[in-house]
Amino acid sequence: RENWPIVFYNRTCQCQGNFMGYNCGDCKFGFTGPNCTVRKTLIRKEIYRMTATEKDKFIAYLNLAKRSISANYVIATGTYEQMNNGSNPMFADISVYDLFVWLHYYASRDAFLEGDLVWRNIDFAHEAPAFLPWHRFFLLHWEHEIQRLTGDENFTIPFWDWRDAQQCDVCTDE
Repeated sequence: RENWPIVFYNRTCQCQGNFMGYNCGDCKFGFTGPNCTVRKTLIRKEIYRMTATEKDKFIAYLNLAKRSISANYVIATGTYEQMNNGSNPMFADISVYDLFVWLHYYASRDAFLEGDLVWRNIDFAHEAPAFLPWHRFFLLHWEHEIQRLTGDENFTIPFWDWRDAQQCDVCTDE
């Protein structure tokens, strides 16, 4: 989002096979096993088809994610210029939950271009052709981080089928 030098992006892993992640140590979505060769399909449930136990587990996992600092990610707290061209790193720890709040927020903010130019009023996550694939990746990544945090490889985020809803049916105290 900010015009950081390409050197930071040229030093990242280029994963091979069915591996992914910042260090190529994770299996791509849909694969599991020691060599990431075993195909795995997870089915998301509609929230109203979840049992009380499944709902309780979902809420417990979200609460755990809110209290758990991410072992793999931090967020920048300053611009590249404020970091003195990278020689004064400015990063902060973030909870697993807040990482995804931050990612969603950040994707819809103004984009900084070269110099003092700012591309305003564009929401890349919501007002562009990438809406569906961006959110698909976002949810897969969020599920993956909660699976890693909890050790529950079968965790999925439920969905809400709002097509026939007359009001926000999921907006309850529960």
